[in-house]
Amino acid sequence: MAYTIQEIATALGAKAFGAVDLEIDGLAEPADAGTRHLALAMKPEYADALGQGAALAAVIWEGADWQALGLKAAIVAPRPRFAMSGLTAMLDPGQGFGAGVHPSAIIDPEAELGEGVSVGPLAVIGKDARIGAGSIIGPQSFIGNDARIGAKAYLREGVRIGARVVIGERFIAQPGVVIGGDGFSFVTPEPSTVESARATLGDQGDGTAQSWTRIHSLGSVTIGDDVEVGANSTVDYGTIRDTRIGNGTKIDNQVMIGHNVLIGNDCLLCGHVGIAGSTRIGNNVVLAGKTGVSDNIFIGDNVITGGGTVVLANIPAGRVMLGYPAMKMDTTMEVFKGFRRLRRLFDDVSELKKTVSKPPHNP
Repeated sequence: MAYTIQEIATALGAKAFGAVDLEIDGLAEPADAGTRHLALAMKPEYADALGQGAALAAVIWEGADWQALGLKAAIVAPRPRFAMSGLTAMLDPGQGFGAGVHPSAIIDPEAELGEGVSVGPLAVIGKDARIGAGSIIGPQSFIGNDARIGAKAYLREGVRIGARVVIGERFIAQPGVVIGGDGFSFVTPEPSTVESARATLGDQGDGTAQSWTRIHSLGSVTIGDDVEVGANSTVDYGTIRDTRIGNGTKIDNQVMIGHNVLIGNDCLLCGHVGIAGSTRIGNNVVLAGKTGVSDNIFIGDNVITGGGTVVLANIPAGRVMLGYPAMKMDTTMEVFKGFRRLRRLFDDVSELKKTVSKPPHNP
C-alpha cells in the first residue's frame, strides 16, 4: 500500500517538508533506498549513505538541511526511533493469511469464534474454546479445550495454547510459541541428593539414587492484554495456582518461564532469558539476553539486568544488576576491572618477592 509523505507525517504526529504529495510504498536504509522508498536517515552519520541510494524522501534528524541532502521531501519526528513503531505498522504487509475459516481447520462444534476470526490451514480449536473478535489463528496452530483468547489476537504458524489458558486482548504469538506445557516438577520419595546439596551447599547426603515422580500441573496460565511472545518461547502451567503475565509485557525468542512464575506489567524479557519456578517479578522489569533467574525469589519493580546476568537472590526495586552472581552494575564493573589487573598484580608481587628474598647489601 502506498502513502503520501503528508499522510505518513500526519499519522506520526510529525512535520513534513517539500513535495508532501510524493508517494512511497516501503522503508529502506539510506544506501539501499529506491525512488519509492522512505529512507530512514535519523542521525547525521546517515548523511553520506543517502547519497549512495536513490531515495527522494527520508525521515531525518532535527535540524538537518533536507534540500542539501538532495531530497525532494522529508519528515522530521521529535523521537525518530519511536516514529519507526508507527511507520512499520503502516507498511507491514503481514503474512497474507486469508480471511474466514480454512476448509482443513478442525473446530469443535462447541467452540465459539467471535466476529471476523480467521483460522488458517490445519489449525485445531478444542471444545468450549473462546476466541475474541478479529483474531487471526495461523496455520497449524492448536488451541485447547476451554481456552480463552481476547479480541484481535494474532497467532503465527504453529502456536500451541493449552487447555484452560486465559489470554487478554491483542495478544501476539510468534511461530512455535507454547503456552501451557506442564511445569518441570518432580520429587523423590526421600530427600534427594539435590535437596541435601542445596541445604548444605555441597554435601549430597548418603547419595542414594532414587527415581523421580512427577507432580502434575493443575494450575493454568493467565496472560493480560497487549502481551507479545517471541518465537519458540514457552510458558509453563502453574502447579496449583496459575502462572501469570501482566499487561503490556513483551517476551523475546527462546525465553522459558517456569511454573507458578508471576510477572508484572510492561516487563521486557530478552532472548534466552530463563525464569525458574515460583519466582515473582515486579512491573517494568527489563531482563537482558541470557539472564537466568533462580526459583522462589523476588525481583522488584524497575529492575534492569545486563546480558548474561544470573540472579540467585532477591533484588530490591530500582536496581541495575550485572554478572554472576548478580551484583549492582557499578560493583560488577569494578570487579571486572580488578580481573584485568590481576596479571599485573601477580607480576608486581613476584618482583617484590625477589626483592625481599635477596640477602642484605653490606657496603
